[in-house]
Amino acid sequence: MLSSKLPSVGMTIFTEMTNLANAHGAINLSQGFPEFDPHPLLQELVLKYMRAGRNQYAPMQGVVALREVIAQKARDLYGATYDPAAEITVTAGATEALFAAITAVVHPGDEVLILEPAYDCYIPMVRLSGGRPVFVPLNHPSYRVDWEAFRRKITPRTRLAILNFPHNPSGAILTPGDLAALAEVLRDTRILLLSDEVYEHIVFDGRTHSSLCTHPELRERSFVVSSFAKTYHATGWKVGYCLAPRPLSVEFQKVHQYLVFSVNAPVQHALAEFMQDASHAAGLAAHYQSLRDLLVERLAGSRFRPLACHGTFFLMLDYSAVSAEPDLAFARRLTREHRVAAIPPSVFHHDGADHRLLRLCFAKTPATLNEAAERLGRI
Repeated sequence: MLSSKLPSVGMTIFTEMTNLANAHGAINLSQGFPEFDPHPLLQELVLKYMRAGRNQYAPMQGVVALREVIAQKARDLYGATYDPAAEITVTAGATEALFAAITAVVHPGDEVLILEPAYDCYIPMVRLSGGRPVFVPLNHPSYRVDWEAFRRKITPRTRLAILNFPHNPSGAILTPGDLAALAEVLRDTRILLLSDEVYEHIVFDGRTHSSLCTHPELRERSFVVSSFAKTYHATGWKVGYCLAPRPLSVEFQKVHQYLVFSVNAPVQHALAEFMQDASHAAGLAAHYQSLRDLLVERLAGSRFRPLACHGTFFLMLDYSAVSAEPDLAFARRLTREHRVAAIPPSVFHHDGADHRLLRLCFAKTPATLNEAAERLGRI
């Protein structure tokens, strides 16, 4: 009889809600993918490099030109210096980078601090390495980090802490003060950090993204993971990267080379050329802020109450004035009866904590958001 290494893991909530949306002809605001195609120039560049014969294995660490432009981006945005030859690894999406980082440093019995609500892949990855997840709840409804509560969770077994800001599902962001507080908490420890920053370019209302790259003390103990998927509307291409100081990158690449070895070559070459013009990423925040504002405005007369959203392309809605149902039951009924699919955030809590919220993805066209808001407004 096969003994499962992940006995409690089944079909993800994203698959379930997408399948339910398809079955009922619902507007799918559950799964986090943009309803837009990549820039036409980027598409043309991929074809250009395919036709130029760049179709075989790329270097294990990533195409040199892409690593160099990533290093330039880190310098320009965050004042951070990474050696493209040794401290940058191109990965098969952010998910592979997260898995490689956790696998590289977490040993059986190690404890890993996870802020909750937490994106659903973190816990299984930790458990597959024999680690023990230790949960630190974010304050509801602000979803700010209580750094004293974080400190109290640290033990001699703590090996790694996973951060995810801009935060999925809440849209919360870190401030420079948060980075200073984190550095103070960790100063006398050997705890490493894994920072999932895939929404780094999607921060609203004049705020800026406080990457762990910006803090020299934190940078020296951090794997910083990002992705081209959210930035360039290309989630299906699955290309991301990890920034880490040399000792961490050495261990990271030992795992990476046996997971995928290398990543889609023509896409890497295309991204390296496309990123020479930084304006493509610079306009992303304004684009998504307009969509966030549209959805919030259209929901103003409904019984749903939007929570503050400072980043990402997700909006949390309080539905407590609509129903007392648990969020999973309400999300399923909303899809079946009102034909709008959303994610119930209790699935991002190990204990199923339920605040009567839904997570909506607003990376959709104005027409889609208008129709979804109209349906919700009729409830």
